Amino acid sequence: MQEVNNQAENACAGCEAGNSSIERVEFTKEMKKRYTILIPDMLPVHFRLLRTIFTQQGYKVSLLKNTGRKVVDTGLKYVHNDTCYPALLVIGQMISALQSGKYDVNRVALMITQTGGGCRASNYIHLLRKALQKAGLSQVPVISLNLSGLESNSGFKLTPEMLYQALIGLTYGDLFMLLKNQIRSYEINKGDADALIAQWVRKLSKQFRQRKGYTPKGMARNMKEIVEDFAKIPMNKTEKTKVGIVGEIYVKYSSMANNDLENFLVEQDCEVMVPGVMGFMMFKIDNRIEDINLYGGNPAKKKVVQALMKYCEMLENLLYESVSKYSDFLPPSKYAHIKELISGVVGLGNKMGEGWLLTAEMLELSESGYGNIICAQPFGCLPNHIVGKGMIRKVKEIYPKANIVPIDYDPGATKVNQENRIKLMLSVAREEQS
Repeated sequence: MQEVNNQAENACAGCEAGNSSIERVEFTKEMKKRYTILIPDMLPVHFRLLRTIFTQQGYKVSLLKNTGRKVVDTGLKYVHNDTCYPALLVIGQMISALQSGKYDVNRVALMITQTGGGCRASNYIHLLRKALQKAGLSQVPVISLNLSGLESNSGFKLTPEMLYQALIGLTYGDLFMLLKNQIRSYEINKGDADALIAQWVRKLSKQFRQRKGYTPKGMARNMKEIVEDFAKIPMNKTEKTKVGIVGEIYVKYSSMANNDLENFLVEQDCEVMVPGVMGFMMFKIDNRIEDINLYGGNPAKKKVVQALMKYCEMLENLLYESVSKYSDFLPPSKYAHIKELISGVVGLGNKMGEGWLLTAEMLELSESGYGNIICAQPFGCLPNHIVGKGMIRKVKEIYPKANIVPIDYDPGATKVNQENRIKLMLSVAREEQS
């Protein structure tokens, strides 16, 4: 892990070069009582549960909902246009929100994740501070959410309890996303799945406030009931074109970043499958273990990370068992199986961006019957172009019927062109079906 930290610190040092006048504003204990933390809303259901968990720890949290062209234009104004598209959108959304008049800019903080790897996502935080200074908002503190010890704030601590609870919230979110995507295209009463998710999010949020729903026994009971409730939704199971979505994590999940891709596919009479975010979390945790295996490191840290990985495997198994035991829904493949799929295809040391996981997800989707795949590629994300677009030929060698189209997302890409390319892919898929 130390090697990863050094790599990120060197990258951050390079990012700060020439910007020595930018002083980091710490989020203090006093700020915790009075400030609202603003967070980009990449995964609405998952993040609603995370908001409840943060609130239980005494933080005031608001999920940013502002979208549209203004966010893009704000990002272009305050971030260099050679920067990757997700950074432009996240920073544009934050500054646009601060300039909207909705928030007291002297009583808010911003939160952004740092993975600690070689991807530029580790440096978004420095780009954000530079943009805040340019916008005259340098007093706004920026909180780094990371597991690598990159930055710390006296007013925000990611405790082991918060981490475990957050992983539980993400697991519930993945379950909702999995079930909804296998139902929404077949609903007789449109909106049933969304209404049931809203009902369960309220129920889980209440349980979390009562410090319930976190234990393996409580999770198993909740998940069984969730799956059974979704199985009761009236459906008309006609033949649909099955489409999987992979790509850079933000563009893959954020409807603002991918121009509402999932809804567009449903409108095109498709069933959509999007791999869960817990697979990405396990990939990031597993990378720490692989780093030590490949390059050496602290054995004590390895044991800690291995324990965290086992906890994630337990959560993954709860989700898998709840779906496979109590319904006819297709359960997600387990992380260990996905990792096996790339043996001899991509090395485990390939971990920048989504690394080998992106290639593995294309293989897993093809194996599971979702061989029509959209690979969402944001501008400026070289790692994902390599393991996404660059691996399509190899995936097709293994699964000749795989029908994969890379779609570029950037400030100048038009929605019409993107949708036309997807429609062409769907027409090929339907010819294969007939």
